[in-house]
Amino acid sequence: MQFGIFSVSDITADPTTGRTPSEAERIDAMVQIAVKAEEVGLDVFGIGEHHNPPFFSSSPTTFLAHVAALTKRITLSTAVTLVTTTDPVRIAEEYAMAQHLAKGRLDLTLGRGNTVPVYDWFGQDIRQGVALAIENYDLLHRLWREDVVDWQGSFRTPLRGFTSTPRPLDGVPPFVWHGSIRTPEIAEQAAFYGNGFFANNILAPNGHFLPLVNHYRQRFAHYGHGTPEQAIVGLGGQAFIARRSQDAFAAFRPYFDEAPVYDHSRSLEWYASRTPLSVGSPQQVIERTLEFRETFGDYQRQLWVMDSSGLPLPTVLEQLELLGGEVVPVLRKEMAARRSPAAAPAPTHEGMVRAAYGDAPTRQARPNPNRGDNLSGALPYQDGDADRPARQPVLR
Repeated sequence: MQFGIFSVSDITADPTTGRTPSEAERIDAMVQIAVKAEEVGLDVFGIGEHHNPPFFSSSPTTFLAHVAALTKRITLSTAVTLVTTTDPVRIAEEYAMAQHLAKGRLDLTLGRGNTVPVYDWFGQDIRQGVALAIENYDLLHRLWREDVVDWQGSFRTPLRGFTSTPRPLDGVPPFVWHGSIRTPEIAEQAAFYGNGFFANNILAPNGHFLPLVNHYRQRFAHYGHGTPEQAIVGLGGQAFIARRSQDAFAAFRPYFDEAPVYDHSRSLEWYASRTPLSVGSPQQVIERTLEFRETFGDYQRQLWVMDSSGLPLPTVLEQLELLGGEVVPVLRKEMAARRSPAAAPAPTHEGMVRAAYGDAPTRQARPNPNRGDNLSGALPYQDGDADRPARQPVLR
């Protein structure tokens, strides 16, 4: 199982000082947080995509590629990539490039986001949000698996003889999670392709997302990808940790009280007891996370938000020390002891390469000489075949 953190990249005033960091300060702080996540032994760092203040992460691939150069082990991900308003051709190209730069340590979570005006900003209609998500991923899936794509849909210009470059590293596309908090069609889409499903397990009451997760598991099996317990599930969460529970509540309360995402007719204590918000000692966060496992069954990825609402960088780094040093090691042992032998492992590039090739050499795409375009009769790659995907089997 993988444990990590993700950020929505908000730039928020610290309510204890009234000071709002600059964009430059917050970007630099987030780089330090990502590097620290690897240092303390976490498995995953993720960042969202936003195109408006008070957020900075308009280009997650640029940010993640930079972090990849500063790290060696941690998997880099998104939370989320806006599949509805980003051209799938650009997603295919940019994330394949980032995958190469990260030496395979990259996957992505696709979603529709929660910023209504973004659809107008990028020339789309929010009323078509689900249809856009379905059609755009269909194209992305093919772009990563077919060297030459002929395609026509409803929301972008057709493609004729198009080749997305670079080809995925080792011929294996980045693993895709489909993120949703309310939409069965997205859970269905994840199941249809055998991809992962990520439920951002925050804010709502405990167990609120179980129907979506169960729907995904059942449909994953229906489409022939394995049993329901072999489906690949990720959960979000939010945590604030201190060595003593009372200190955690006292330190986090000013940030909770000003955070706009909470309904402040409810207290911090109410949220900490009735929702997945985990506030307390390391042991309390461990116990709450094990409750997630009891509710949702075995799952493959647990990510927490730990830097939002104006929390200063030193506090976040202290949180990561506690998470990586005292919480995650215990969770690894406890989750492993409870885990069904039939549950799927967490997705990694190395695991997908083994599934595709076994002990055989991986694909290393070598282009043919440039003929001007892909319609001249020559295949774009020396080992390519215009009539079928690249020679490895279709992967999740």
